[in-house]
Amino acid sequence: MKNEYLLLTPGPLSTTASVREAMLKDWCTWDDEYNKDIVEVIRAKLVQLATQQAGYTSVLMQGSGTASVEATIGSIIPTDGKLLVVDNGAYGARIAQIADYLNIACDVIAPGETAQPSIAEVEAKLIADDSITHVAIVHCETTTGMLNPIDDVIKMAKQHGKIVILDAMSSFGGIPLDVAELGVDFLISSANKCIQGVPGFGFVIARQSELEKCKGLARSLSLDLYDQWHCMETNGGKWRFTSPTHTVRAFYQALLELEEEGGIAARHQRYQENQTTLVAGMAKLGFDTLLDASLHSPIITSFYSPAHRDYQFKEFYNRLKEQGFVIYPGKVSNADCFRIGNIGDVHPSDIQRLLVAMETAKYWELSA
Repeated sequence: MKNEYLLLTPGPLSTTASVREAMLKDWCTWDDEYNKDIVEVIRAKLVQLATQQAGYTSVLMQGSGTASVEATIGSIIPTDGKLLVVDNGAYGARIAQIADYLNIACDVIAPGETAQPSIAEVEAKLIADDSITHVAIVHCETTTGMLNPIDDVIKMAKQHGKIVILDAMSSFGGIPLDVAELGVDFLISSANKCIQGVPGFGFVIARQSELEKCKGLARSLSLDLYDQWHCMETNGGKWRFTSPTHTVRAFYQALLELEEEGGIAARHQRYQENQTTLVAGMAKLGFDTLLDASLHSPIITSFYSPAHRDYQFKEFYNRLKEQGFVIYPGKVSNADCFRIGNIGDVHPSDIQRLLVAMETAKYWELSA
């Protein structure tokens, strides 16, 4: 079945027909054909994508990407621990909100949604408060499309002996990184992002020595990261509770297709070409980006809305959808904007088609 439209969003995203077709078979959660031949292979492939160095493991968690973030925050920080969060968008703010819900001590660095964190401020916080045990940062903040300076923040955190949590929800699989070289202890992502699977579960790639210290720390039964990992480790890929079998099988197919494309480096190159083609074409149509080009990620880009009295996002959205494209509304507090994603089964030729549709969808006259 062909998609009715292209999802130009940060996930869920447009998938290949072969990924969707992989969900047409039912699976038994107790069968080795599922657990050993699919789940365990996925776990191993995820670690291989994250690093070639030893000492890392992976665990899959049912639910949305946020569920995996909450599982991590709620399972690895002891009662006397404290979290420092870089908050320059909705997803950094969500990490802090999770900590608040779970009664975990938390401090934030909040430079604003269109600014990167100051490394000097990170250092000052760590020096001033030795009760901080964990540091969390979002790699690609899809509120704006900003790529955060994770190398510098993580390096500073490790210099002060902190455990590092990287929310790589919208970047893992689409931007090359090595968790061991960076010093990441827990990386979190989701099936329906750059691996190009479908929604249903998230995953955590963890430094095994740190995860093994987390037994009994979880504040939730279903979101106990350690117990889920231990069950998979000792039972050949078995999930503690009902697993999203069809989604998992689709993800397995998506991993194979990532390999066929040439791995993360090749996928990153395609996403990057999508994004640069998009920005250049939108500029010719009179659309300005919210962020400076130096802050852009290849994942999603925010554009200022036209400054015209007749412009309405919903009307613009519907006109594009009629032509086979779905974009995202803006999520920035103090700017009227919309967002266009470049990930999923999207190629430069699709972006060129979008730009033609954009010109048709412009029912207003742009201000001079």
